[in-house]
Amino acid sequence: MTFEVRTAPYRHELLQHCYRMAGSVHDAEDLLQETLVRAWRAFDRYDESRASLRTWLYRIATTTCLTELEGRGRRPLPSGLVAEGDPSGPLIRADEVLWLQPFPADPAAVVGQRGSLRLALIAALQFLPARQRAALILKDVLDWSSAEIAAALELSPAAVNSALQRARAKLAEVGLAEDDVLEPDDPRCRETVAKFVAAFEKADAAAFAELLTADVVLEMPPFANWFSGRENHLRFVAGVFERRGSDWRVVPICANGQPGAAVYRGDGAGAYQLHTLHAFTVTTAGISHNRVFQDDQVFAAFGLARSL
Repeated sequence: MTFEVRTAPYRHELLQHCYRMAGSVHDAEDLLQETLVRAWRAFDRYDESRASLRTWLYRIATTTCLTELEGRGRRPLPSGLVAEGDPSGPLIRADEVLWLQPFPADPAAVVGQRGSLRLALIAALQFLPARQRAALILKDVLDWSSAEIAAALELSPAAVNSALQRARAKLAEVGLAEDDVLEPDDPRCRETVAKFVAAFEKADAAAFAELLTADVVLEMPPFANWFSGRENHLRFVAGVFERRGSDWRVVPICANGQPGAAVYRGDGAGAYQLHTLHAFTVTTAGISHNRVFQDDQVFAAFGLARSL
């Protein structure tokens, strides 16, 4: 059986692994290709009696990610980089920042691991040094033992346990908590997204009020601005409709195994141009986080049409 045939079943999950490490779809694709090149070159030395092919590939992918991420800064979201802004102030574009990117994962493709791809977790992982990040992913996502992680990271089991302890303490410090998150197939989630689509297409800012939690967060890379609270969110949305008009089309999508939307703006000539991609966190109380992206790499990764 050829290398390509034997490794094919693992390529998508390896891509997700590289994404968890890098926080970028574009970087993850490059890291996956480098992983496969390294694995192909070493395939004649692979010993099936020592490790399964899947484990062997994950070791190579992890080493590849650690090498490439050495010395790189983290990929943040605005709320993890700057202080909260004023929704009535000007937008501040920060193209020099390597922003965190969403991942085009359909819920059906990540059953059982949806939580491990949520943007909140990916953003929190970016606060960890790369080796701690790797240890936590191998432990909590892949359920590896400390001994297996130690072999992959060339550390002692004690050092792995220490790294895991520090990593979990850091995640607690940055406030990784998403309670009562609804999955996309939950009827309450579908209803919330449908109402969001309707409100946007009607340019009805007031209609968003019942869809948002009291402490909802809105952030919009590549703009550094971000806001919290229902009132600030509504003020900003009202300003968008005032500045950009009332002619919109919205297409539901999935990002990181969670619901989202691609928003298109009418161009006045009967067509609609791609404007933004929204990735939601929907809870039992409503939308608690809306991360809005305006990035050509992100649009391409999701295969979004540039116009409707």
